[in-house]
Amino acid sequence: MTFEFDARSTALAGRGDAARIVPLDLPEELVSPPTANPALTYRSGPLLSNVEVFTIFWGSTWQKPPQSTMVDQLNGFFDRILAGPLLEQLAEYSVPGKTIGPGQRTGSASVASAAVQTTVTDGAIQHMLQQQIALSSALPPPGPNVLYFVYLAPGTAVSSHGSRSCTSFCGYHNDITGQIFYAVMPYAGCGGCLGGLQAFDALTATSSHELCEAITDPVPGLGWYDDHNGEIGDICAWKTKKVDGYTVQMEWSNQQGACV
Repeated sequence: MTFEFDARSTALAGRGDAARIVPLDLPEELVSPPTANPALTYRSGPLLSNVEVFTIFWGSTWQKPPQSTMVDQLNGFFDRILAGPLLEQLAEYSVPGKTIGPGQRTGSASVASAAVQTTVTDGAIQHMLQQQIALSSALPPPGPNVLYFVYLAPGTAVSSHGSRSCTSFCGYHNDITGQIFYAVMPYAGCGGCLGGLQAFDALTATSSHELCEAITDPVPGLGWYDDHNGEIGDICAWKTKKVDGYTVQMEWSNQQGACV
């Protein structure tokens, strides 16, 4: 598993696919603009038609103030955003038999594990997910609309083959054998992952980036994808707006030919 970088988006290469990431917020002069006329095309893979988000807060820090307050805030964010206009705008990416509509948050769990270190790998996150799914009745089983959102505690980074969150990227989404869909959100603890925002607003912005990408391209590269520009959020990285009082990232609209 390796990381491949450019100034605009980063790919976590795996078995021939790529786990799509939230890139760092870089100075404008370092960011490669989208190629002319970006357009997503559908690659016949799955879509999360009515996404069912389950949040997982990994690390004992989430169980204590002030992080425990943020748990409630992030769950409240999903409760509002999954039934609102952000998901409504994704309807244009519906295909026959797969109509994208509102979603819901189905629950939340805190996982306090001795396995959590200051740096974890994507493999360790996959292992934790699979173990919790198998052993914990708190987590729902995988399904065609289930999306696990894993939030890492402050001070915990994701690393693989020399690349590290808050140094090279701010979060990502991926799948396990096309059956388990998940997003990983390290805590926004560096300037490149804050984007000039407060920590909570930065987390809602990056979470919305991965939410919309996971809905429209849950197996990275097999849903809606642009070979030159990546996924729906990559084209509009760090362009934000307010929806229902929350900071979210704008997403690419094929119909409007713009970030909306």
